[in-house]
Amino acid sequence: MRIAAYAPLKPPDHPVPSGDRRVARLLDSALTRAGHEVEWAGRLRSRDGTGDPARQARLARIGGYLAARLIRRWKSGPAHLRPDLWFTYHLYYKAPDHLGPTVAKALGIPYVVAEASVAMKRAGGPWDAGHRAVLAALAQASAVVSLNPGDAPALAPYLAPDAKRILLPPFLDARPYASAAANRDMHRDAWARRLKLDPSKPLLLAVGMHRPGDKLRSYGVLADALKHLAARDWRLVVVGDGPARTDVEAAFAPLRARVVFAGLLDEESLAGLMAASDVFAWPAINEAYGMAILEAQASGLPVVAGHGPGVAAIVADGTTGLLAPAGDAGAFAEALASLLDDPDRRAAFGRQAAAKVAASHGLAGAAAMLGEAIAR
Repeated sequence: MRIAAYAPLKPPDHPVPSGDRRVARLLDSALTRAGHEVEWAGRLRSRDGTGDPARQARLARIGGYLAARLIRRWKSGPAHLRPDLWFTYHLYYKAPDHLGPTVAKALGIPYVVAEASVAMKRAGGPWDAGHRAVLAALAQASAVVSLNPGDAPALAPYLAPDAKRILLPPFLDARPYASAAANRDMHRDAWARRLKLDPSKPLLLAVGMHRPGDKLRSYGVLADALKHLAARDWRLVVVGDGPARTDVEAAFAPLRARVVFAGLLDEESLAGLMAASDVFAWPAINEAYGMAILEAQASGLPVVAGHGPGVAAIVADGTTGLLAPAGDAGAFAEALASLLDDPDRRAAFGRQAAAKVAASHGLAGAAAMLGEAIAR
């Protein structure tokens, strides 16, 4: 099947790494592995982060122009080159889809959405246009794929009666992480030299973009939690970058001698650093589920994270990691302390984390499930 794909928030070839880009690439891999031919049909980034109605209107006009151009291209070309289905990844009020619904309707093909959310509080506000566009897209959708189980119930009232609802567990290609974990000692020595760390000290790892909002709040909770653990001899490596870098560094300023900022890393380097670490620590405030959390578990890392529906779907509390109430720095510190004080428990959690990812969150299983759902 020929699939026209689109990611209004961030295309899969965008130069800046993020969880959104990662998932877009994984969905492409899963669809391709299932035997479908995927063409990323649009590069328009429709996100408006400030609630500017004029900007939203301009993006909608650009989207209408690009949709019309795609329709002309496919209608005037050979029929066998037209898409059989439109697939949009990540639909929400700040980044609506101005291409897919129009193109799918004009070509008479199914419109499918992966990872959508509805925020009724945005009705009538600065993002009202994006909110209404999301509702219109959902009403047209033949199927909605949810990776975060917390999203699915809220979508149901806005779908057509015959629309399919598909719950797809978050997934990844675990091979690079498992391969790095098999050489854990080598990676630990290499990263200790690179970052000038003592490999005998417990190494905590946090991965997240440095941007205002929930990411910055998560870093703040982590910094507050670590202040409770000053008596323990740990080190923290932070991976990420972004416009709030100064604010993130300020949050950790009282702990600066124990914190290393590694910047942005490619997948291979991150896999090696995860293999080198002892605990993955991320408060995950309002996190959909967290690709980095899944990657850490694939690396055999125990996780301490903030509790949320999506995070709880990938972290087995008390088995592959520990979940603290979201935003509770004291509870987060207690969870971290329990793993810092118990190397055997850390190791057991890590083994069980890798096994869970291999059994329930692998690329092959996702490709089979998604491919079958798309074929139907």
